[in-house]
Amino acid sequence: MLNKEKIKEAAEAVPVLKRAAREEELVWINPDLTEFASAKPELELTMDDIEDAERRLERFAPFIMKCFPETKPRNGLIESVLSPIPGMQKALNEAYNSHLQGRLFLKQDSHLAIAGSVKARGGIYEVLKHTEDLAAEHGILKEGESYEVLASEENKAFFRGYTIQVGSTGNLGMSIGIMSAAIGYEVIVHMSADAKQWKKDLLRSRGVTVMEYASDYSEAVKNGRKLSDANPKSYFVDDENSRNLFLGYAVAAKRLVGQLAEQKVSVDKEHPLFVYIPCGVGGAPGGVSFGLKQIFGDYVHCFFVEPTQAPCMLAGMASGLNSGISVQDLGLTGLTHADGLAVGRPSGFVGGVMKPLLSGIFTVKDSLLYDYMRLLLDSEDIFLEPSACAAFQGPARLLQYPETKEYLTAHQLTEKMDQASHIAWATGGSLVPEEIREEYKNTYLG
Repeated sequence: MLNKEKIKEAAEAVPVLKRAAREEELVWINPDLTEFASAKPELELTMDDIEDAERRLERFAPFIMKCFPETKPRNGLIESVLSPIPGMQKALNEAYNSHLQGRLFLKQDSHLAIAGSVKARGGIYEVLKHTEDLAAEHGILKEGESYEVLASEENKAFFRGYTIQVGSTGNLGMSIGIMSAAIGYEVIVHMSADAKQWKKDLLRSRGVTVMEYASDYSEAVKNGRKLSDANPKSYFVDDENSRNLFLGYAVAAKRLVGQLAEQKVSVDKEHPLFVYIPCGVGGAPGGVSFGLKQIFGDYVHCFFVEPTQAPCMLAGMASGLNSGISVQDLGLTGLTHADGLAVGRPSGFVGGVMKPLLSGIFTVKDSLLYDYMRLLLDSEDIFLEPSACAAFQGPARLLQYPETKEYLTAHQLTEKMDQASHIAWATGGSLVPEEIREEYKNTYLG
């Protein structure tokens, strides 16, 4: 790893990072974006990996229905709706002079069953994958047997002999904690200072051990990994480097195909798709974007959105240092109201995978998160937590920055914007308690 002086030099050589260090709202266009046909052969993971993950989730569907009856309407699949939000599009255009054309949709991972956030995809998938591996190793699952058998008291007693641990700012801990506890595992969630109290309380009510840290996400992960490594029966969910988490998120893209068809949305050369996803350490937005690129190739344009105080993926990708740089190296605090995005150091694995695939990264000030939240509530009667509202920075600013205008011109998209579709990927919110919702609604940061 480079020393602090070298990291500082590297950051100062990149103009966009100088601006990020001043807490500016900005957009960075990825200079390494490559035509998908050229990028595809070099990617570590493939469409086959995504399909393998999808089949595993289907095998677990009977078990999920048994433990979580709320998933029965979708036959045990944990999936969210894709909603047109024309009222929000009109409100953004009026309030921010956005001039957004085409159609704006909301992918409501904020309302995913069980965990109420996008983390219900990757987090739950990784727990299930580990459970399948353990069950196979110990002869718990017979050939052709329904996975519903895993919900028996006898099998729960078996899994109580094992521990699952994870470091989290909140939502990942909730998805890992709730599912792991339902299976029977002892669960320890290591939570950073940014994690909201209500999330800790919810986990403890499910029998999860929550260990709190006064420091940031990276420290919680480091301590969690160390404690887990010391226990041979403990499994650590590594949000920074996990391929399993990543693939769990990527399955979302396959399911989106049918939802787009239902909405009569075409994605092709004449009908581009733009997707905007809030980004913390990078696993969820990276996995979703990876899946989307596998399916739609050059016709989908994926953008991450990060808080101005914690643009860790921007720092990693724009400098080329990936996990070798933190936002603290830029002189930023990493402290943000967007608790799910309060990450100082990005995933090096995700930064590497996204290098030829990601279109760019927007940054957003905390004050706007609450403004977007109220605008969505007023225009569509949908509540999201502030972190999730970061997604609206993309559609609000896409046609305002010189860099994005140049991007549209370079990709021959300018004349096609009236036929474009835009998806703001809502990452969390449905489990927020009513009193906290009221607090959020009345938060104004100026």
